[in-house]
Amino acid sequence: MSDLNKSIAQLVLASASWGRKKVLSDAGLQFETQVSKVDEDAVLANAVAQFGQQSPAQTAQLLAKAKAEDVAAGQHPQGTVVLGCDSVFELNGVAYGKPHTKQVARERWQQLSGSTGILHSGHWLIDPNDPSKSAGEVSSTVVHFSTVSEAEIQAYVASGEPLPCAGAFTIDGLAAAFIESIEGNFQNVVGVDVFVLRKLLTQAGISIIDLWK
Repeated sequence: MSDLNKSIAQLVLASASWGRKKVLSDAGLQFETQVSKVDEDAVLANAVAQFGQQSPAQTAQLLAKAKAEDVAAGQHPQGTVVLGCDSVFELNGVAYGKPHTKQVARERWQQLSGSTGILHSGHWLIDPNDPSKSAGEVSSTVVHFSTVSEAEIQAYVASGEPLPCAGAFTIDGLAAAFIESIEGNFQNVVGVDVFVLRKLLTQAGISIIDLWK
């Protein structure tokens, strides 16, 4: 890549997730954040109407693509790429998003205790100035949960941490004490797999080192 391209390469994260922002920051990447205005329920309903029921992994990728395309539709300088992400937790073949309420989070954790699930994170990278240059990939990580007592569940739910998280947990917070092990990428469970991002950037003609701070 030329020095000119290095100077204008810019990453825009189409997400409000503090976890994703932290992963990218910890990876030393320069980026901006623009939150998409995608109606997730409408996107999923349209997909089901056209293609039938979506798997948890397909759902994560579908929403990641929709968010990236929504933000990419705005005005961006040459050299910008937009990254859309979405995470869906799969337990016994069923997809779970954010619980939002304490009651739902409590019920979710009663299911998670002693169980094993899969956290799918969809990634979609698009060049706003040439939408044909876009690519995506789903990263999936198996998560093994310990048996959790009712008192621990109540305390965790009361903390408020699980309410905005796919699957009602986050691996880099209080719930870390309840996760025995994982199979796959740790950062992916937080919300974005930087290894996958590197591959997508390479396909777009951008080296990840050009985005280092």
